[in-house]
Amino acid sequence: MAIAKSPSKLTLPQINPGVTTVLDYLIGKFPQVDAQVWRQRAIDGKLHWHDGTVITSESPYRPQQRVYYYREVDREPVIPFNETILFEDANILVAYKPAFLPVTPGGAYVNECLQNRLRVKTGMETLQAVHRIDRVTTGLVMFSVNPETCHLYHQLFATRQVNKTYQAIAKIDAGCDEPVSGQQWEVINRLQPADPRFLMRVDDGAPNSHSRIRCVDRIQDKALFELEPVTGKTHQLRVHMQTLGWPILYDRYYPALQPESVDDFDKPLQLLAQQLRFIDPVTSQSRSFHCGYALNLTDCSFEQV
Repeated sequence: MAIAKSPSKLTLPQINPGVTTVLDYLIGKFPQVDAQVWRQRAIDGKLHWHDGTVITSESPYRPQQRVYYYREVDREPVIPFNETILFEDANILVAYKPAFLPVTPGGAYVNECLQNRLRVKTGMETLQAVHRIDRVTTGLVMFSVNPETCHLYHQLFATRQVNKTYQAIAKIDAGCDEPVSGQQWEVINRLQPADPRFLMRVDDGAPNSHSRIRCVDRIQDKALFELEPVTGKTHQLRVHMQTLGWPILYDRYYPALQPESVDDFDKPLQLLAQQLRFIDPVTSQSRSFHCGYALNLTDCSFEQV
């Protein structure tokens, strides 16, 4: 049994969804977790309010109050790749995340995530991710070091003040004339949750996603792309590459969801979060970070540059 070293947290909605107790809300909020697991957590004192007061099975629902709990899994996977700290100052830390490692706890992962690894490595328990990339995506992730300035960096991403550049490799059908080096696309459409809800799909309606995509190079049946997400919707780049007809190589979600299986460490998703650029909200300095890697189109590896 793996138990999270740090608590997860959520804020109870202002509008009560029709429950009496906090426990009732948690059971309804997380249907994938057996109700008896939540009841046992309450019995064991593993639920508490922001001030540390224990939440029992009878604790009444309190709108907009923060609830803390400790996630548990029977068997947590171990990711055999290392992260690298690239930059650190009094306010932020920028790290290189290997493929398959989640940024924060989720699903089968409670301690085996980038945030927890970095907290252990640096000794900073308040270290907090200010944005996310997918578990299977490789590349840059930025963390807040100082709780007093954390919201400023969250706001940078929320208001689209961070320029992000990715690389991706896609397999191209034999005989297809496109893409050619230098060709560019603006993909603008509406993304909505699909079925199952962790997937996204293109839908009718007002656009809410925007990416700029450029073909950098092509060798026979593979092509290397540079991608700049203007917005930051879930799986945006993966869906937009599929929209163009060239799903990212080794993507197990798009264009079709593959059966659940263990990770194939020899076939990481060919998507690299390579660069971050922004004006620092604390120092007003121009910041630019590069992960130090590039995708190799010949053998689909992540090579140091």
